[in-house]
Amino acid sequence: MSSVPQAPEDLVRAMKAAGIRDRRLLDAVRTTPRAAFVPAAQSAAAYRDVPVAIGQGQVTTQPSLSALMIESLGLDGSEHVLEVGTGLGFQTALLARLAADVVSIEMRPDIARQARARLARQGVRNVELRVGDGSGGVPDRAPYDAVLVSAAFPEVPAPLVAQVRPGGRLVQPIGPGGREQVVCFERTASGLERSRVLTAACFVRLRGRHGFPPDDVGSP
Repeated sequence: MSSVPQAPEDLVRAMKAAGIRDRRLLDAVRTTPRAAFVPAAQSAAAYRDVPVAIGQGQVTTQPSLSALMIESLGLDGSEHVLEVGTGLGFQTALLARLAADVVSIEMRPDIARQARARLARQGVRNVELRVGDGSGGVPDRAPYDAVLVSAAFPEVPAPLVAQVRPGGRLVQPIGPGGREQVVCFERTASGLERSRVLTAACFVRLRGRHGFPPDDVGSP
């Protein structure tokens, strides 16, 4: 029998080994084919617990790390969620299965178009996908019960802080890009408070008006 992971259950086992215990999240992983959210050339790696290159210098978040970030949001199915950094949509699809609805913003138009098509093919309907500067969030759909940021910056941008509902949570890699602590925050009346550090990790930089200077992201 091959030792190469070939099915969603292999990701579930990797997530359990990483400490993930949320049954709803594990069930979402079982029923969301990651192979549908990676480039065809990377399909052999779809059910390995590894990041996958998706083009334009971008990579997916390692599945067990993504699961750790999602689990820390404590979703029960009623939440209005903001995701910063759609990628090709696997994490978006998981959030959509765990929350009431998701607003996801992606800076790169071509990647956003691919994600929109992949989500549609999987029947994911409760996602609004925007193309734009994720460092500024999506203020016209705020406030959010939970915010997940899939890119690194040394602090949480002020617009994202303002868009979290009091009592809500935000998860973001805090650091310069490539050397971060992934931190879960809780929104209080006075602002964000650190709840806990989830893990060390390496993420791409959060670019935009309230992040690092934008690189060449193409045209809308």
